[in-house]
Amino acid sequence: MLDKRLNAYRNDLADIRLKSQVEAKVFREGAVMQMLAPIATLHRAPAFDAPQDTQVLMGEIVRVFDVTESWAWVQLQRDSYVGYMRHEMLNAKVHIPTHKVTVPSTLLYTRPNIKTQPVQFLPMNTEVTIAALQDDFYELATGGFVFVKHLQQKHTDFVSVAEQFLHTPYYWGGKSYHGIDCSGLVQTSLQACGIKVPRDTDMQEKELGTIVSQENLKRGDLVFWSGHVGIMQDATTLLHASGHQMMVVSEPLAIVDERTKAKGKEISSIRRILL
Repeated sequence: MLDKRLNAYRNDLADIRLKSQVEAKVFREGAVMQMLAPIATLHRAPAFDAPQDTQVLMGEIVRVFDVTESWAWVQLQRDSYVGYMRHEMLNAKVHIPTHKVTVPSTLLYTRPNIKTQPVQFLPMNTEVTIAALQDDFYELATGGFVFVKHLQQKHTDFVSVAEQFLHTPYYWGGKSYHGIDCSGLVQTSLQACGIKVPRDTDMQEKELGTIVSQENLKRGDLVFWSGHVGIMQDATTLLHASGHQMMVVSEPLAIVDERTKAKGKEISSIRRILL
């Protein structure tokens, strides 16, 4: 059976690209739209109190298959995740992104002046389209101004990126400096280095890197448990978004492993990404 997290199909409606693989009453190509708001929740069901599975960032391209009572059933282009979000946050006019936010969080200003009131926070990996340059600010095609240097950094060390999120609150389904989960930390930091990454821990464990032994740990290795993942900062220290401390923490892997074993979970694999 196809994974419904990554394939858009229901009993009544499905992605036309799945026509030979699933059964549905109606098949649709879907409408391509673009995320306008800085960040939005992708819900598991069309309701505000439905669980958040992940988040959608400004500039992301989505394919909309259905809109019912302002809830859009969509698939994200970046990591193929499927879910429900508010339709008013999307625009049919698509601007081709020219830059992305390369710091953990930046500000969208109403004018190119740091003394003006910021409109919104923009998370890392937000994609924007530049319309003009004014002093130290880029004007966006969708409106507002962003500090130039916050769109210009080049990242090659995803561990250094992840370390910038130390003490960020733990937030299930989150992937921003204002709240992030364990797989969101891995996805966000690797995406900042230009690497395509699936969203959830089971997907990451299946698709990322190659397996290495625990006796050969080094910086950048990903350590997986069932439902959890962390990033090695060196041979002994793990950086992870911890539901135990409810924030991103750095602590000895041995302590994390002992605590997790007490809950009946063993390390399931360690994977190394060759950049």
